[in-house]
Amino acid sequence: MPRWVGINHVAVEVGGIDDALAFFRRIFGDVPLRGHSEHIAFIDLGDQFIALEVGRTQPPDLGRHVGLVVDDRDVVLQLAREAGATMVGDNDFLDPWGNRWQVVDYRDVQFTKAAGVLEGMGLAELEKSEQALSELRDKGLAD
Repeated sequence: MPRWVGINHVAVEVGGIDDALAFFRRIFGDVPLRGHSEHIAFIDLGDQFIALEVGRTQPPDLGRHVGLVVDDRDVVLQLAREAGATMVGDNDFLDPWGNRWQVVDYRDVQFTKAAGVLEGMGLAELEKSEQALSELRDKGLAD
């Protein structure tokens, strides 16, 4: 049987590429792109990416969301608030087009980037919390 390996990218629909990039720049500053046109942009996340596509038509997301791993959850949530995002609960916000983003800190989740990828992203200093390491060890995924 084939096995799941991971997620290469997530695609979300927005009203306009320039507006979406401007929104994310208010939160993250530099938004490295793999490429973009007036209808699509690919935000580079090292070995993964987020595709922003023009064409959002559905109502705001309620339960459906993108789990976004960041290096500083609290700062990201504050900057999202300041950028005009609608805050939903303790970890989530809606962008101006109704996409729900759930923000988690890299240190606290099992999701792990290879050391070389972190280094290439300028994040070599990121370390996992003991809780996250324990969860990974329980699965045989960490020493």
